[in-house]
Amino acid sequence: MIKIATTCRRLLNPPANFWVSLLISSAVVNSVSLQALANEINQVQEPLVIPSTTTLEANVVQRSTEVPMSSEVLPVANLLNEENVNTHDPMSQVTNTSQLQDISPGDWAYEALLSLIDRYGCIQKYPDGTYRGNRAISRYEFAAGLNACLQQIEKLIAVSSTEFVSKEDLATLQRLTDEFKTELTTLDKRVDRLEEQVTLLDRQQFSTTTKLSGLAWFNLTGASAGGNVKAETTDLSGINNDLALRRPGRENGKPAVRIVRNNPSITFSNLVWLTLDTSFTGKDSLITQLAVGNGNSPANVFASAGLYDTFGTPFFDQSSGVQTGVNQVVLRELAYRFPVGNNIQLVVGLRINWNRYFDDNAFTFILTGASSFNSDGIPILSTIDRGAGAVLIWNINKKFQLHLSYLGESDEYLPGGLFNSASNPQQGLFNGTNVISSELTFSPSENINLRFIYNRSNIQQINGFIGGPIGEPIYGFADDGFGGPLRNATADIFGFNFDWRVTPGFGVFGRYAYGSTHLTPVDSTKPKGDVNAQSFQLGVAFPDLGKQGALATISYLIPFSVLDGRKFLVSGGGDGGVQYEFEMTYFYPLTNNIAIVPAFYLIGNVNNFSDNPNIYVGNIRVQFSF
Repeated sequence: MIKIATTCRRLLNPPANFWVSLLISSAVVNSVSLQALANEINQVQEPLVIPSTTTLEANVVQRSTEVPMSSEVLPVANLLNEENVNTHDPMSQVTNTSQLQDISPGDWAYEALLSLIDRYGCIQKYPDGTYRGNRAISRYEFAAGLNACLQQIEKLIAVSSTEFVSKEDLATLQRLTDEFKTELTTLDKRVDRLEEQVTLLDRQQFSTTTKLSGLAWFNLTGASAGGNVKAETTDLSGINNDLALRRPGRENGKPAVRIVRNNPSITFSNLVWLTLDTSFTGKDSLITQLAVGNGNSPANVFASAGLYDTFGTPFFDQSSGVQTGVNQVVLRELAYRFPVGNNIQLVVGLRINWNRYFDDNAFTFILTGASSFNSDGIPILSTIDRGAGAVLIWNINKKFQLHLSYLGESDEYLPGGLFNSASNPQQGLFNGTNVISSELTFSPSENINLRFIYNRSNIQQINGFIGGPIGEPIYGFADDGFGGPLRNATADIFGFNFDWRVTPGFGVFGRYAYGSTHLTPVDSTKPKGDVNAQSFQLGVAFPDLGKQGALATISYLIPFSVLDGRKFLVSGGGDGGVQYEFEMTYFYPLTNNIAIVPAFYLIGNVNNFSDNPNIYVGNIRVQFSF
């Protein structure tokens, strides 16, 4: 067992980590010997000014007139002997405090501790600046206060060998530590555990300025149709048997159509995002995100050329890189965000995530809300997902925020030969596919957000076609209307987005967009023209349904309704029908880091063919965050 004299020597030469501990060890509490302290008392003759950092009013410990001179001081250990106990002392008559649930004003222990606090300045105040000395406290609160007094007395002894501590105080401390040894031991163990956790965090810290976070998803997905499905393509297998590379084309002047007769198999896929968030000043942020995934969602079997990963596809059931269905580690995002003044932030980067800064919505956030590719944003709004350039964020006031950006296409899932024009010297940042975006957000209250969006897109032709993965607002592919190639195109898109939390448990959300793509044939004898289209979404949300943090959403949407120019569409136009989608998603958090998200999609008039059967998609997503 450790003696109090040993504790004093430790205080005179403390180890480096001593003051990290907030509690006295149970060994000291359980069986201390106060003889060494008695020897210190025997040398005391006069009042002493204590050099302490505490904020006692006079910083002086006054000697009690009842304390005998050194020649009269008994060994402190004898104070605890029965014959030396004053039978008239009320402390010896009270109920043992170990039998009490709380310690209340008037209890001997409460008053004894208050006396020690007043005499030695053990406790100054609570963090809010108050000292609550007139209320009942729990035994653990009391033990914490007692421990503070033990530490304070040790400090006083450490700074001077002639500190004044009365024998009555030593006896009181001995009795209090005996009766609260269980609580002190428990608190000591808790602090030890906290110290171990802090040490572990220090060892595992990636760097002093970088935070590592991750998201991982498991996707179990199935899709089936109520019959044969028409899809506009010349080859259902796609280039190299890749569904993402189905070719568009014309036969006898009309878009080629193939029939999908078999339902796809159920798939089980994964996707992982690892994000490094580095700060150099505490106000800036360098985002580096890596992705790896092998999703190839079953509903893609039914899609026309250019509609891969659109309808019926859960957002996280996707591949990370160029090769569909293959786990490839890719750089998904690289951008640096920093403040310019008090109200403006600037983002510059080689691969900025457009969706991080535009077309946000409280109820379609991809991690918790409506979860398909078509429902998490306006389908026809942005030509690119990631790009090189800059984004400006201006917090005008509490109700208005303005986002502006210029991005050259730099999508990680597209091959560099035909795409990634921003890094291609033949197109570059300004002559390839690029988007100028602006969004004004108006928030009249904390529960309502209205967003007004405008995009101006310059769209690079790919093998003479406009469309495909970088063709929005066209959903599909367009040619000159006669099977001939097109030059690069431009497009103007106007969008509106809102979310409204009507009550704590109910909200509504929606989107609308109108887009016009301006087409110019390579053959100047062919007429120019526009493809005009619109997109629509309306949904309801139920926050905290079944559990706090849960979110259920139901939405209806039309991803691509052709208003004019269908003659230019070699895929995506169908027979003039209007595809619609009905979606239900339920985000349910199992823990703070694990969630399960079931979803169901119904797609009608698939590929804009009015006589296509419905498609039904079911998905169960398990989401891990760390």
